[in-house]
Amino acid sequence: MNQRVKNIKTQLLSDNWYTLNNINFDYQLESGNWVNQSRESYDRGNGATILLYNKEKQTVILIQQFRMPTYLNGNDKGMIIETCGGLLDGDDPMTCIIKETEEEVGYKIQNVKKVFESYMSPGAVTEVIHFFIAEYADGMKVSEGGGLDSEHEEIEILELDFNNTLDMIRTGAIKDAKTIMLLQYAQINKLLE
Repeated sequence: MNQRVKNIKTQLLSDNWYTLNNINFDYQLESGNWVNQSRESYDRGNGATILLYNKEKQTVILIQQFRMPTYLNGNDKGMIIETCGGLLDGDDPMTCIIKETEEEVGYKIQNVKKVFESYMSPGAVTEVIHFFIAEYADGMKVSEGGGLDSEHEEIEILELDFNNTLDMIRTGAIKDAKTIMLLQYAQINKLLE
């Protein structure tokens, strides 16, 4: 444990959807002085996301769905283009991403590779996202996808030319961080050429 952190006190602020806590603690600065700090920390669990790509067609599969926080922050329709994924909900990351891929986009994938993991907003959110890639082919399609009715998901599946997605980052049509990270990973590692 970090010896520069002590006297941690947690106060539950909300447990409505996920958990929001106020954390009060003492933190020792490099100077040796101790300061009291208070931070809010949102815990929604950890997640997984995947970039599905097809070398032959030079395409990727992304999804589009409504995201309320983006709507509240100026995204006029609230729709966002992103990679498929979801919360672990007790599963290991690999099991989660295989299940989410089938639910959201209708593909039963194989040869899934974990490429990295990342805190997405470490100043306020505890979540770690596990990032995966996998090749897909038309023969792997087992359903229409679109998400689960029980979760009220309305997911539009987008099969896009890979080079066009890079342009969509530049134009602002793709603004989701995890999606940008995976598309740039694909570009840097020459997954599609």
